[in-house]
Amino acid sequence: MHAVAPQIGTVFVPVRDIEEARDWYCEMLGVPAEDKILLDHLYILPMDGAGLVLDSKIYSPDAVFRVPAFHFNTSDIRAAHEFMKDRGAELTDVTDDEWFNFRDPDGNVLMICQIPASTE
Repeated sequence: MHAVAPQIGTVFVPVRDIEEARDWYCEMLGVPAEDKILLDHLYILPMDGAGLVLDSKIYSPDAVFRVPAFHFNTSDIRAAHEFMKDRGAELTDVTDDEWFNFRDPDGNVLMICQIPASTE
């Protein structure tokens, strides 16, 4: 066994307002928003795979992601792009029919990427 596992456990996203961020991300991901805010600054999103934690304690304008630190998966990049556009997110065009970047309400730059059907 190696001392460090080749696995991502959790990604922390800096957010200004933990409740607003919780609601925004839960709506985007289609998961229920629960009142389980930990220590008044953490919200753990229910995810498949690596975890995603919203954290208002680490937020500062310098802490926001300027480039995507990770991407969300989709099986339909065009539908995901339209969905994010309808939500009013600032976003790029779809590139190579595979991915696009967007900003969350706190200014973090994130990515949505189409995954091959065989890996879903």
